[in-house]
Amino acid sequence: MASITKSTKPVMSLERPQDAARRRKQFNMTVIYALLIIGALIYMLPLIVMVSTSFKPFTEINRYPPTFLPNEWRPSNYPEALTYGVTQFPRWTLNTLIILGGILPGVLISCSLCAYGFARLRFPGRNIWFMLVLASIMLPQQVTLIPLYILFSKIGWLDTFWPLIVPTWFGGGAVNIFLMRQFFMQIPRDLDEAAIIDGAGHFTIWSRIYLPLSRPALVSVALLTVLAQWNDFFGPLIYLRSPDNFTLAIGLNFFQLSVSTQLARTDYIMAISTLMVLPMVVMFLLAQKYIVQGFITSGLKG
Repeated sequence: MASITKSTKPVMSLERPQDAARRRKQFNMTVIYALLIIGALIYMLPLIVMVSTSFKPFTEINRYPPTFLPNEWRPSNYPEALTYGVTQFPRWTLNTLIILGGILPGVLISCSLCAYGFARLRFPGRNIWFMLVLASIMLPQQVTLIPLYILFSKIGWLDTFWPLIVPTWFGGGAVNIFLMRQFFMQIPRDLDEAAIIDGAGHFTIWSRIYLPLSRPALVSVALLTVLAQWNDFFGPLIYLRSPDNFTLAIGLNFFQLSVSTQLARTDYIMAISTLMVLPMVVMFLLAQKYIVQGFITSGLKG
């Protein structure tokens, strides 16, 4: 019988290089998204635990072993927490909104004006002054606390909202100036030259050209300002004394101390904390497109 010879040639793969590259890319993206989801869940875990605890009955919170989700959902913790003990959460919320209403225009106007000057005006020592503004970021707030406290005490502003509002109208913060200045650097100078030819001054250029074009950067600065002031504990603690003038941050601490002296009602504390965090989460979800766009465009050019 004739021997049957087998071919020793390797079998060539029918897979195209494009398909292999597409599969590798899909695998890499799957791994990246899986890691991002795991990281997001880790960062969200404290928030989830806080919300879950706010719906638990008081007896279930102190039960061992602890439960992740409530066995019995108790939404009544929220209205009960708002009226528990000596609390003034509606008044504290109004105080916080009043302070934000005074701070936000000052920050947006002053930081955008300073940023326009550093981005478009030429004056002696401009770069040196800008570096000094950036260097002030490294200056701790505690360094200027005593001089400012003495100043506000001399003019009778203690236990009022003025020490928290007025300083924001003088510059708006070094970080905000930097963000706005970087965004203004992306705007073509042709717009300035055309406006100057038409007879516009710098104030008109800033208000009618730069501000409308810099909406993403303004939204980013506004959200950072609201977030910082909403959670600010140090400033109100130093300058505010009477409970009628407390903000939400210091009022929450006052509520926690008053509750702890009676009975550690963790369910009420978590309910109030959830109500305080919720507006910031909603604001971020609504404005995240502008925030990302503002930070990306602000970092393109130095």
